[in-house]
Amino acid sequence: MKITIDGPAASGKSTLGAALAKQLGYLYFDTGVMYRAVTLAVFQHKIDIHDEAAVTALAQSIRIEVTPPHTLDGRQYTVWLDGQDVTWNLRGPEIDANVSIPSAYATVRHAMVAQQRRIAERGNVVMVGRDIGTVVLPDADIKIYLDASVEERAQRRHSELLAREQPSDYAEVLAKMQQRDLLDSSRAASPLRPAPDAIIIDSTNKPVGIVLAELEHIIADRRLDKAALKRVTP
Repeated sequence: MKITIDGPAASGKSTLGAALAKQLGYLYFDTGVMYRAVTLAVFQHKIDIHDEAAVTALAQSIRIEVTPPHTLDGRQYTVWLDGQDVTWNLRGPEIDANVSIPSAYATVRHAMVAQQRRIAERGNVVMVGRDIGTVVLPDADIKIYLDASVEERAQRRHSELLAREQPSDYAEVLAKMQQRDLLDSSRAASPLRPAPDAIIIDSTNKPVGIVLAELEHIIADRRLDKAALKRVTP
């Protein structure tokens, strides 16, 4: 099956997507890394991130691959940018602060959607992002929209930064997340929203294990439905 998990920043998409993919033996694919890779490429090539035409030309010229981890250093996948492993380069504060800019460009998103679909066609996948069920894989077998209050999401991101021994102020993280939500939901190209047939799950105050169990039940039910449909189809 192709499974999509969409939702705002720090809603738990990555944690749940990785756990679910591991359990199913699927490829875990967080599509946000593609926009982070574009942002990294922008800085590497010293391009003005506000120059949409230049950023688009760059996005169309680079090749991004997402594969299972090729080394055991705690990563959930390996991200390749033009053949270079950039997995750990994509989580720095400079990338965090700027990734929403190129991801809001319709032409950049179009270029990335083509690459995302190319990777998804390889086989069973849990694809995580903000427009996967609505734009990238509208024919996915199961579409999940994972949400949580902005206050809880900010606290999660704040705790994550502290755990990585990076300086963080909760009020600043909250303000940036509110701004990120506004950008993601109001952009002209592929705004953040649930697909019409998505199953919406609120993860506020829910441990990861509880939400994962909900996903497992959804998948089991869908498999039963598909099996029943095969039995009655002439």
